Amino acid sequence: MVDRSSAASVDPSSAPSPHDAKTDAKGLQDSLHEHLFANDESGHAAKTQSGQEPERRWPHLRRGAKVAIGLAIVAVFGWLPLRAIWENSSVEAVLNSRLVTLRTPIGGRVAAAQRVTDQARLQAGTVVLRVFNSRGDRTRLDDLRRQKSRLENERPSLAAKLASAQAAQKDLARQAAQFRDGRVLQLEARIAEIQTSIEAAAARRDEASAAVERASSLAKSGNVSTVELARLTRELSVSQQTELGARKRLDAAKVELAAARNGSFLGDSYNDRPSSVQREEEMRQRAGDLEADLARTDTEIAWLANEIIVEEVRFADLTEANITTPVAGRVWEMMTSPGEDVQAGQPLLKVLDCSGAVITANVTESVYNRLQLGDRATFEPNDGGEPISGTVVNLTGAAGAPANLAINPDALSKEPYRVTVASRDAAARACTVGRTGRVVFARHETAP
Repeated sequence: MVDRSSAASVDPSSAPSPHDAKTDAKGLQDSLHEHLFANDESGHAAKTQSGQEPERRWPHLRRGAKVAIGLAIVAVFGWLPLRAIWENSSVEAVLNSRLVTLRTPIGGRVAAAQRVTDQARLQAGTVVLRVFNSRGDRTRLDDLRRQKSRLENERPSLAAKLASAQAAQKDLARQAAQFRDGRVLQLEARIAEIQTSIEAAAARRDEASAAVERASSLAKSGNVSTVELARLTRELSVSQQTELGARKRLDAAKVELAAARNGSFLGDSYNDRPSSVQREEEMRQRAGDLEADLARTDTEIAWLANEIIVEEVRFADLTEANITTPVAGRVWEMMTSPGEDVQAGQPLLKVLDCSGAVITANVTESVYNRLQLGDRATFEPNDGGEPISGTVVNLTGAAGAPANLAINPDALSKEPYRVTVASRDAAARACTVGRTGRVVFARHETAP
């Protein structure tokens, strides 16, 4: 209305042109529209302003939440390295164990002794596999058996010959004994005869001596001639020599008797041994030779029997082999299957030595330089299990790690410095190889 009155009070001399009038009419219409809808627009603006206040507050809340989450992430990931530095711990660690590789000592075909699968637990001395070789070389075994059979066949013949020789020896010994006894009796009789001859010669000597004495007395008176006295003297001398010869023969007979009693039969300047004695000695020597041959045969048979036993064991070892586990553990890897042909020395399976559980860890250079052999350490599994205590037994550093571990220490690649910790807890012997975690090392504390 104000606009209209002001418009009506305009000087007529300044009336606008038709175009200006049209523009003024449109402006008046817009002004009227604004006055009519002023209240509605003010109410709508109030509602719009009240609805925008929560929308303005939400970005601030979201921004604050993001800041809080970021701070939490920074705190967590910043705390882990700080804790690692403060606690003198490893970067990575894994529960490990020694591996025992079972190889076949012979070539042949593999057969399963029992059903064994990967990760199966085994006791020490368990027969896992068997290897059979049907083409084993038994030439020496057969040769030894042939030699033993030949000697066993020859032995009865040698024994029979020995028995025959011993029987003949006994018979000849009996004949020789009879001859010796007869010879002794003969010599004793000869000695008795010689003694009789000596007595007779002594009697003739005494008689001749008496005759000589008598003739000598008569010769002095001329009753006996000198010729007769000489004859009687010669007879005395002959009787004396006859007695002396008989005594010599007696001594010789006594010597022959003593020799005969000792088994020697003396003749004219030689040993007059009878044929029975000679044959008995020959038969005794033959029996001794046969007895030696029989003893040698028995010795060879016994030696061959022992060699056959040894060769049978060797042949059994070359034709069949039992693959047994030397330690208690579990199967880590089966490297062959039943029915497969293998060569001597080929690996068949790998077994975890649960008694030799170790913890492999890698550490930073600063931590590595502070460690010493014998330092106490604790393995804290990532799965929240019970901590496992141990002792540092090897500081490998950046050198190559042992190759007989189930998990190669090279798999821990965040730091190059490697440490091996031997476990002292029974929990580590459960063969839970592969559990990850970290190792916390005690500072300046050495195991007794």
